[in-house]
Amino acid sequence: MKFVDEITIHVQAGNGGNGGLSFRRERYIPLGGPDGGDGGDGGSVYLVADENLNTLADFRHTRSFKAERGQNGMGQNRTGKKGEDKFIKVPVGTLIMDIETKDTIGDLTMHGEQLLVAQGGDHGLGNARYKSSTNRAPRKTTAGQQGDARDLFMELKLLADVGLLGLPNAGKSSLIRALSSATPKVANYPFTTLHPSLGVVYVAPHKSFVIADIPGLIEGAAEGIGLGTQFLRHLSRTRLLLHMIELSPSGMEYDLCQDYFSVLNELIKYSDELANKDRWLVFNKTDLLMADDCNQIIKECVEKLEWDGPVFSISTLSKVGTDSLSKRIYPYLYEQQTTSS
Repeated sequence: MKFVDEITIHVQAGNGGNGGLSFRRERYIPLGGPDGGDGGDGGSVYLVADENLNTLADFRHTRSFKAERGQNGMGQNRTGKKGEDKFIKVPVGTLIMDIETKDTIGDLTMHGEQLLVAQGGDHGLGNARYKSSTNRAPRKTTAGQQGDARDLFMELKLLADVGLLGLPNAGKSSLIRALSSATPKVANYPFTTLHPSLGVVYVAPHKSFVIADIPGLIEGAAEGIGLGTQFLRHLSRTRLLLHMIELSPSGMEYDLCQDYFSVLNELIKYSDELANKDRWLVFNKTDLLMADDCNQIIKECVEKLEWDGPVFSISTLSKVGTDSLSKRIYPYLYEQQTTSS
């Protein structure tokens, strides 16, 4: 299924039911008074986060949602039935904004979390409400109020612990395949990843984390060039970025630092917060080089960058180093979670 990460919908809450106009008409009760009941409240519209959904694609064909109207009040002081609420399922990680006011209404980050996006209209009052000592036969009623109507912009941000970052063909899809059971497309040409993929990495029983494969970035991505720009937002929720750099047989002549700064510059342009997230360097495709050449290239690159963070060398094809990488990630995430709580 094609990945859809933003969509516009219209929601309409139900109107409140009108108050009833009625008088008692029963045998042996010649002076029956007013008995018009109140109307029912209109149904409201709620968004509900569902962990079983991972895309907004279901909204491509259905863009309008309406809750049920409240029933009108009836005689014998019978209150109208309340309109049924409308519950709309969305993926966990959906951000909701009112298009007219540009205000953020909510951010659904937990399974089962509900957000009221359109309040149903209040019920109208029946004529029985207006009976008094001076007005024993009131014909006054009130109409139900209109329910809220609004246009919503919904944006899905993937909820992942770790985000993979790098130029096209750096091996991000291959890494997520090596670490998890996810099966993103892998091929020997750029831009094989056209939409984000999530994979769950199991380190040990009851110990796991979620990793996100993001389309490769190219120079100018922050200005809308290439495929990566619309997915940079997904990295904002991650707690750790793995910055992947591709090694190659021509690496001795090619300055790998260029790759590093190409990606880093796009992060800075997009968001300082994103650029300042914790990042680890991961050099991939070590199987293409002799061990001594590989170590020398990595050493020179790290020194040029003056990098003082964690550095890993792996081969996603042969899975060399991938296990130790995942086993370093989990305790780091656990420590971060413990510190923040």
